[in-house]
Amino acid sequence: MSEGRTKEQLQGVTLLGNQGTKYAYTYDPSLLETFENKHPNRDTFVKFNCPEFTSLCPMTGQPDFATMYISYIADRRMVESKSLKLYLFSFRNHGDFHEDCVNIIMNDLIDAMQPRYIEVWGKFTPRGGISIDPYCNWGRPGTKYEAMAEHRLLNHDLAPEKVDNR
Repeated sequence: MSEGRTKEQLQGVTLLGNQGTKYAYTYDPSLLETFENKHPNRDTFVKFNCPEFTSLCPMTGQPDFATMYISYIADRRMVESKSLKLYLFSFRNHGDFHEDCVNIIMNDLIDAMQPRYIEVWGKFTPRGGISIDPYCNWGRPGTKYEAMAEHRLLNHDLAPEKVDNR
C-alpha cells in the first residue's frame, strides 16, 4: 500500500483547500504550483481537459473561448490542478492570439515542473466563421520524449473533424 503524502512533499501547494481563493484577472504564471511526483520511475501520462478557457483577441478585445487540452509526462514535479485552473483563469483579460496562448501555457508549465513531455492543444470556438485549433508540444531534448514529440506533432490530427466536436 502506498502511504499518503507528507507535508514536505506538499510544500508549495497553498491553493488547494484554501477557502479564500482569489481570482487573478490578469495573466499570472506565478499561480502555478507543483508537488512531488511519487512515481518518477514510471511514465504517467496526465491529461487535463479545460472546456472553459477564455482570452481576448489582441486586436478587437473580443472574447475567445476554447477547450484547452493539456497533457504531460511528469518527471520530478507535477502541476496541482486548482492552481492550473486559477492560472488558466488569469488569461480571461489577456490579449493574445490563439497560437500564442497555447505556447505561453506550454512554456509556463515547462518552467514550473520540467516535464519529460508536454503538449497543449487549444480548440477555439469559431468566430467570424473560422475556428482555430493550435497544437504545440515539447519533449526533453536527447531523450525518447523528443522523438515522441516529433511523432505526435506529425500525427496529432489525422482524423477528420465533425462540426459538432466543440
